Amino acid sequence: MTELSRRMVLAGSAAVLAPTVAGMPVRAAAPPVGQQVAGAYRYKVGSFECTSISDGARSFPVSDSFVANVPKAEVLAAAEAAHMPPGMVTVPFNPQLINTGSKLVLIDCGLGGAFFEASKGAVGRTVTNLIAAGVDPKSVDIVLVSHLHPDHTNGIRAADGSMAFPNAEIMVPAKDWAFWMSEENAAKADSNKMMKDYFANVRKVYAGIEDKVTKYDWDKEVAPGITSVATPGHTPGHTSFVLSSGSSSVLIQSDVTNIPELFLQHPDWHVAYDVDPDLAQATRHKFYDMAAAEKALVVGFHFSFPSQGYVEKDGPNYRLVPIRWNPAI
Repeated sequence: MTELSRRMVLAGSAAVLAPTVAGMPVRAAAPPVGQQVAGAYRYKVGSFECTSISDGARSFPVSDSFVANVPKAEVLAAAEAAHMPPGMVTVPFNPQLINTGSKLVLIDCGLGGAFFEASKGAVGRTVTNLIAAGVDPKSVDIVLVSHLHPDHTNGIRAADGSMAFPNAEIMVPAKDWAFWMSEENAAKADSNKMMKDYFANVRKVYAGIEDKVTKYDWDKEVAPGITSVATPGHTPGHTSFVLSSGSSSVLIQSDVTNIPELFLQHPDWHVAYDVDPDLAQATRHKFYDMAAAEKALVVGFHFSFPSQGYVEKDGPNYRLVPIRWNPAI
């Protein structure tokens, strides 16, 4: 009997674990596929059939400014504890498709076709995975955008600039639209390259369709069974949603937190993407205190796929308990 040892694991000693047998015919290996299969996970909320769609994920080096109010070494230690690549963080992107029975609603739409081409398919996979899951993008009735950061809104465009969901009504938060479309606000951002790029991106993505965009307010039923909830700070109009059908409901938190292994476990950390870090911090505590008290299922855009779990209090902080993959809907 072969015993497993640490040295074998480190050396990858597959030959020891599976010795060849003399005289056994050699079989040709199947060619490697080279890519993941479709990223889609279906779940039910009452009578609604919902689908978590992977737009992909990307890893990037931790910059000195990634978290504004703690030393970089603490951020790297948290990333290492979560088994992310050395010196890097990994961010997944997961839009949600809600079939209410009367409407097909896509909540956020990923980075879009241009990013898909540029990243060789690592991100911008929403349309690809929708099609693989049997959903025609032309059948989407509403694209409901939580806020106007590129990873949530650029997916309304295909790589050639055409509308990726040609028959869909595009809905955006009124407060976010007012902020990002303001010339005065854009002028103030000239000294901050990331913010300057964000302002330019919103104008580029929505060029020529400004009058066709529906602006929604908070605390409204913006689509059947979907209510908008004020969770500002990440952006001025950042919105989460309560999805309800019958006696069932879930919280779709959008970007209340970015990477949960960092910012849910450390809710007082200020990620570089938060427009108002102090308000975002207060929103995180308010939202997660409520989610933990209600034992509510939370869907997070940047949670690991399939992007769902329960939030529990952990002293002054929180922790995410991911759901178990369920083969049945």
